Amino acid sequence: MKNKFLRIALSGLLFSFVIFPATSFADISRLSFGVGQYDVINTVDSAADFRVEYRLSEPMLFDLLTPWVGLEVTSDETVWGGGGLLFDYPIGNRWYLVPSLGVGLYDRGRSALRLGHVIEFRSQLELAYQFDNLSRVAFAISHLSNASLSSDNPGVEVLTLYWQIPY
Repeated sequence: MKNKFLRIALSGLLFSFVIFPATSFADISRLSFGVGQYDVINTVDSAADFRVEYRLSEPMLFDLLTPWVGLEVTSDETVWGGGGLLFDYPIGNRWYLVPSLGVGLYDRGRSALRLGHVIEFRSQLELAYQFDNLSRVAFAISHLSNASLSSDNPGVEVLTLYWQIPY
């Protein structure tokens, strides 16, 4: 139920950004470092989560979506590496809402949590605050799922605190 609600909410948010006229507000590339908690909702096998991402400044796809690539590693040696598209949307003078979708390859490492497939999709919703020097601090919730590529598809949620620097 929780996963279904999260998917519906993120899908609705992304759809609203597409139907309302706007342009991408990603003005510069960013190097992002994140730390968080893996498996934060079901807590089958919680672990520390570490991320590094590169977010390009050049929007594509109707000048709305910006590409990103990233690597995620947990304290249980779970690894996810992939990329996707994000939408950098200002919601105030210094605040940004950043939904993103991506796909990547997954290895569970020593984690007891089996996500069911080597291909995993990541959906994420991020709230960021931008400083005068264009660095950002952000809080994000993400969901990893194989999108039913396998009959075993438990998914996992991750809470992340990011520090993003212009690059």
